[in-house]
Amino acid sequence: MTERIETSGPSMALEFGSDEARDAYEAAARRAVEERWVERLSDRDTSLWSDDPAVQAAISDRLGWLDAPTHFSEQIAALETFGEEARDNGFTAAVVAGMGGSSLAPRVLRSTFGTNPDWLDVRILDSTDPAAVAQAVDDLDPLTTLFIVATKSGTTTEPLAFQADAWARIEAAMKERDVHRPTRPGDFLAIVSDPGRSVEAIPHQEEIPSIFLNPPDIGGRFAALTYVGLLPASLLGLDLDELLASAQMMLAVCASREDPAGNPGLALGLALGALARVGRDKLTFIADPEVASFGSWAEQLIAESTGKHGVGIVPVDLEPLGSLESYGTDRVFVRLSMADSAGPDAGASGTTADGLIDRLAAAGHPVIRIALADPMDLGGEFIRWEVATAIAGAVLGIDPFDQPNVEEAKTLTRELLDRHGAGEAAAPAIPPVAVGDGLTIYGDAATRQLGQSSGPIQTLARHLARRRPGGYLALQAFIAPTPERDAAIARIRALLRDRTRLATTAGYGPRFLHSTGQLHKGGAPIGWFLQLAADHPTDRPIPGRPYSFGQLIDAQAHGDFGALEAHDLPILRVHLGTDPVAGLAALERALGAAFDVDMSMEG
Repeated sequence: MTERIETSGPSMALEFGSDEARDAYEAAARRAVEERWVERLSDRDTSLWSDDPAVQAAISDRLGWLDAPTHFSEQIAALETFGEEARDNGFTAAVVAGMGGSSLAPRVLRSTFGTNPDWLDVRILDSTDPAAVAQAVDDLDPLTTLFIVATKSGTTTEPLAFQADAWARIEAAMKERDVHRPTRPGDFLAIVSDPGRSVEAIPHQEEIPSIFLNPPDIGGRFAALTYVGLLPASLLGLDLDELLASAQMMLAVCASREDPAGNPGLALGLALGALARVGRDKLTFIADPEVASFGSWAEQLIAESTGKHGVGIVPVDLEPLGSLESYGTDRVFVRLSMADSAGPDAGASGTTADGLIDRLAAAGHPVIRIALADPMDLGGEFIRWEVATAIAGAVLGIDPFDQPNVEEAKTLTRELLDRHGAGEAAAPAIPPVAVGDGLTIYGDAATRQLGQSSGPIQTLARHLARRRPGGYLALQAFIAPTPERDAAIARIRALLRDRTRLATTAGYGPRFLHSTGQLHKGGAPIGWFLQLAADHPTDRPIPGRPYSFGQLIDAQAHGDFGALEAHDLPILRVHLGTDPVAGLAALERALGAAFDVDMSMEG
């Protein structure tokens, strides 16, 4: 059966597909109405999520996002003036150096709206791979590029490394061109941070005149409509009035209507939470290309907010379209469409997105359809999904505003980097468990106990046998993103999904550590992991650090490996060699052969 609920306001339809799913939603909706969840959210009543006074106190310092559309509407004139002056003063490009919540909203805006030749070429730098850093900045003139250091804490490792690189390049360019005071290196930078100790921790902050301080009670993943997103938007030349008007309209609807049928944020959050509680916890985004980048922002919001204390919703973004038979009974599908779009590429599946969605709904899978009339509707979508995530947290009985496991990989990474500084080997020398076809594979403790295998195929077959019922398969690529590598990873995801019927996720490191990393360690222990790494033929020093960008990303990969291993989660590290595209092709071949190995794929 397929029952449908259409909310008023911006277009959204919920189709539950079964009595169980519909009953779970209705039970959650009755509770939300009886307990006045909408009113309590609007009143910042922290008991909506916890009875613990300490938890409530922490939550009270994370609800400023509810005020962001109104607060930052008052900053529009200043933001637009800054964007115009940057353009008129000769800046032709801007680089946003941030991670997670500080980079994903700018990435969505840049990807959705593109660049305008009359404004700045806005780029996002959120990879510490030396090739990715070079690709982002080396073709830009340091003296016509505005470098934006975006870090809520002021101490985030990656943005500060990017800043050190930029500062050195600016100083070198000024010296080469004999640029003297009053021009200073800080004139080519801007900061987005929090007031007090956060901004004070950023190197050279006293020499940087352009500083934008967010309200400190807004968490990073809820900061899309703060200076985090709006400053880059001003440099892209976007209409900030229209973007924030969309957000204010959505917030007004979500804050004033107790009936879920009239409240798009409440209805979505109830659906996400209730469906997860009945086993539909793999939230799969199928988006039109114009808004395809929205899934990466929603991925962080949902994964980091709900993935803790052994529960969580697993967002599945950019997975290739499959056949009806490719999907298990743990899926929920979000169809995000844009008016007048041709839709996503059917790819190898040979099916259109809407055709697949209709068949999935008819087969009993829950489907959420959201239709945007204009790209500016993204302002409202940021709010809808923030409200929904807060509500889903209430349904699941968790605090959606903390991230208790995020520091685990960071701590291990810092320990490795400290060894670099002391002149020691960063990571212990562990022999590979398999070598062949250009691949070198390193195992976790459980794999190492089995000893070396006959080659990558057998090792991957052993690893596939460790996948968990109702789980997900995660590819973690600590390599520089490129379109070729994107395509190769998509093919591997399709292979894994089609042969197992399990959801697949993929992320580039260290970006995903600030996104899905919390879910991986803190959510249900159902993940299965392949970590991908490669050589750095051309490394890049980090000025003022005893380690390079290549050593930094390798330490981050080792740190995350150790954190997952400590949680007894199955993980292999696959080293792709000097040519990641060739390595990914070899991995795809080996995985295909591994599925045909005559050994148990269960357990």
